[in-house]
Amino acid sequence: MGDFRNLRVWQRAHQLTLEVYGETRAFPKEERYRLTNQLRRAAASVPANIAEGCGRNGDAELARFLTIAKGSASELDYLLLLAHDLGYLKPPRYEQLAADVHGISRMLANFVDRLRYPNTAPPPLALRPPAVDNHGDSSVGDQPIH
Repeated sequence: MGDFRNLRVWQRAHQLTLEVYGETRAFPKEERYRLTNQLRRAAASVPANIAEGCGRNGDAELARFLTIAKGSASELDYLLLLAHDLGYLKPPRYEQLAADVHGISRMLANFVDRLRYPNTAPPPLALRPPAVDNHGDSSVGDQPIH
């Protein structure tokens, strides 16, 4: 695969990890071995799994490690929400970190799809955006058919 440092998704995940480490420095001392540790571990797991996947043989193994990274991003997403709800992350900062996690998750999903479906021009059906009606309502297609 090459040097993981050249991947935009790894660069963004690494930057997010640095930001999580910075934010958790201000958490209460009693959270040092609890939430602080969990947040840092989940954040670092995302770029670490990307890097490990790049060091493996073949696209199938890379896709597996990218999927693991996506799982770690989901864990991080929840832990950030918990930190926000406990009052350790203020709303604007939480919203920015959560948006970064969601963007990285989308990048990982797209990367996995490109590895698994290299010859398809459009994304697989499950990843296509929802149909939009003439009024801009994206809920079309989400309603059950009666």
